[in-house]
Amino acid sequence: MTNQLQHYRWEWTLQSSPEAVWPFFADTNRLNRDTGVFPVEALREGDGRNQNARHHLRYRLSLPLTIDYEEEPFEWIYPYRYGVARYFRRGPIKSMRFLADLQPQADGGTRLVYQTWVQPRNVLGRLASALAIGFVAPRRFTRAIRQYDKMASQEIAPYLPGKAQLVPGGRERLDQMREELIAQDVDKALLDQLLTLVLAADDLTVSRIRPYIYADLWGVPRRDVLELFLWSTRLGLLDFQWEVLCPLCRGPEDRVSSRLGDLESHAHCRTCNIDFNTSFENSVELTFVPNAAVRQVERMEYCVAGPEITPHIVAQQLLAARDRRVIAPLLEPGRYRLRALNLPGSQHFRVLADGRGAAEMKIMVNGRTWPEEETILAPLPKLQLQNETDEEHLFILERTAWSDQAATAAEVISLQRFRDLFANEALRPGERIGVGRLTVLFTDLVDSTRMYREIGDAPAFGIVMDHFDVLREAIDAEGGAIVKTIGDAVMAAFHRPVSAVKAMTRAQAVLANPSGEKRPLYLKAAVHTGSSIAVTLNERLDYFGTTINIASRLEKFSGGNDIIISENVYADTEVHDFLSRPGASFHVEPFAETLKGFDDECFQLYRIASLP
Repeated sequence: MTNQLQHYRWEWTLQSSPEAVWPFFADTNRLNRDTGVFPVEALREGDGRNQNARHHLRYRLSLPLTIDYEEEPFEWIYPYRYGVARYFRRGPIKSMRFLADLQPQADGGTRLVYQTWVQPRNVLGRLASALAIGFVAPRRFTRAIRQYDKMASQEIAPYLPGKAQLVPGGRERLDQMREELIAQDVDKALLDQLLTLVLAADDLTVSRIRPYIYADLWGVPRRDVLELFLWSTRLGLLDFQWEVLCPLCRGPEDRVSSRLGDLESHAHCRTCNIDFNTSFENSVELTFVPNAAVRQVERMEYCVAGPEITPHIVAQQLLAARDRRVIAPLLEPGRYRLRALNLPGSQHFRVLADGRGAAEMKIMVNGRTWPEEETILAPLPKLQLQNETDEEHLFILERTAWSDQAATAAEVISLQRFRDLFANEALRPGERIGVGRLTVLFTDLVDSTRMYREIGDAPAFGIVMDHFDVLREAIDAEGGAIVKTIGDAVMAAFHRPVSAVKAMTRAQAVLANPSGEKRPLYLKAAVHTGSSIAVTLNERLDYFGTTINIASRLEKFSGGNDIIISENVYADTEVHDFLSRPGASFHVEPFAETLKGFDDECFQLYRIASLP
C-alpha cells in the first residue's frame, strides 16, 4: 500500500554520557540545520495563540512550493528521551514522528537510538521518504552526531566551523579593530579567541553570543569577557542584543532590541499566552552578534521548540484527558516546579545535595488545587503524572532558578565600563523597568566646605576630582558603577552587597592614608540593598524607589571613618563572611534610628569600622 507507515531506526555508540551530549543533540534547532532540514517560519493564525504549545509552521523553500504543518509540542525527559510529531496539511507526506533515546552505558558512554515514522499520502511521498530519510539522512545524522560527541568530550570547540560571510573590507576592518582593542589594553589571547569565534563559527552560533558561556568555556573570569565584548561593541566589532525573556518559557521569541531605549516595561509571550512585566533582574539578557559592517549573519530558524530551546525544563509531557504517565528525569540539586501550561498554580519540589528524598511519587492534577507543601525528591525519581481533568494538558517540570550564565541587564548596567562606554544607552523617557535587588552606595566627603575655604577653590576642586578617581577605581574593581555625582557626593550601584562594602573599605583606607604630602580625606559612606526600578533622568540611566530613598538617608550617620549598612546588607551571607573572615579587623556596632520620611519606622543599622 502506498500509504503504509514507514519506520526507520538508527543507532550509535557514543563516548559521552547522556547528560554531556544532551545539550548538543537535544538542540533541535542546530540538529535540523546540521542534518539538512529546511529552515522554518512560524505562521500566525487565528488569535495567534498556540494551543498547548502547538506550532503552525512552514518550511522556507527556494521553490515556488509551500509545505505547511502543525507541530505537536515536543515531549522529553532529561537527559534520556525526546520526541515530536508533525502533521502536514498537504503534499506527499501526511505525518512524521521522531523519537530519540539516550541510554547510559556502564563505561560512561551512551547508546543513542533515533527512530522516525513516516505516513505517506501517495507513491511520491513513499519514494521521497525512502530517499531522504532512508538513504540521505543516516549519513548526515552520523556526521553531526560524531561532531556532537567530540564537542561533549571537549575535543573540539562547541560549534561547527562555518563560512563567515565577511562584507567587502570586513577583514581590513577586523584587523584595524584588533589593533584598536589592543590599544585599550585588553587581553590579547582573549581577544584572539573572540576573533576566532567571529571568523570561524557558523551563523547559528554567532547569531546569539552569550559572553558568560564563552568565559566558562575559555576558563577566564566572566567579567573579563563581558568587558571585552563591551569594548568590541563600542568599536564596532559586535552589536548589542537586548533580549526580553518570558518568565515561563524563558525564550526571547521576537522580543530582541539593539538599543536599551527600545525596551518596554510590558511584554507578551505568544507561546505561553501571557503578558508580563519586563524586569532587568531576570527577564532581560544582553547577548551579542557580529556587527554587519564586519560579517553578515544569516538568521534562520530550523526549529522553534525542542528541549534546548527551554533548557530549564527537565521534562515536558502532553497528557490526554484522564491519561497517566510515568517519567524518571535526572534532577540536579535545587528547586523545581511542576505546572500545566493552561492551568493556574503549581506544585513545588526540592532535590537535596545528599540525595535524600522520595524515590516515587504520584502527582494528580485536577485543575482546581495543588499541594501547598514543598516535597523533597530523590535525584532520579519515578513520577506518575495523572491528568484528572476532562481536557488534555501539557505538563512541565522545570527548574525555578534562572541560569547563572546569563548577562542580565541589571548586572550589565551596574558596571562602570558599560556606563563609560555607552553613556547614551538609556530607557525611553517615562519608561520604568524593575531591576530586582540592587545595592546602592552613597558617599560624601567630610568637611569639604571647610577645605574649599582653607586652600581655595582651585586646589580644593583638584582634590575632590582626585577623590573621585579613587572612588571610581575602587567601585570599578568590585564590579560596581558610579551612577551620578552631586557636588562631592557619589551615588553608586552594585550587583552584590559585599562588593559595595569591599569597595568602600578600600577607598576609605586609600583616602585616609595618602602618599607623600597629600591631604588625608575622610569619607562618609552608607550601603543599603533592596528592590528598585531603572529610569532615565537627565538622559542618563538612574535608579528610583524606596531603596534609593533609604540609602540616601543613611550616609548622615557616618563619621567618615566608618560605613553605615542596613539590616538587609548585614544579613547578606557574603557580607557576614567578609566581616568575620580570619584576619579581618572590623568593629561592628549595631544601632537603631528613624529616617526622614519614614517616621513611623525604626531602622536597625550597623556601623562598620576598620580597627587600627
